Amino acid sequence: MVEDVIRDLKYGVGVNHLPSGRFCANAVWMTLNVIAHNLGRWVGRIGLGPEATSMTTKTLRTRMLNIPGHMTTSGGRRTLHLPRAWPWEDQFNTILARLRSIPRPAVCLRA
Repeated sequence: MVEDVIRDLKYGVGVNHLPSGRFCANAVWMTLNVIAHNLGRWVGRIGLGPEATSMTTKTLRTRMLNIPGHMTTSGGRRTLHLPRAWPWEDQFNTILARLRSIPRPAVCLRA
């Protein structure tokens, strides 16, 4: 289990390709990658539930974030057009529906 997480961080997040010999540049790279990793894992966990535990970050990114579709806007309404017979359409729609069902905060503070 721990080995899988380490492998996922190393190859799925890009920790094996730190960009520089400079400590500060690598610290920023690592911080941004960890934030992206955590956001991806939470999207998978909330959207797919227990099914997401076996999915690596790289698989989640390949299937759900690198979508082979395009957005159109007509009459102020945005529509995502996915290709026909896309193998992960059901999973994507499940994730999207679950994320959209999360209630918004009652108060939104604006600066």
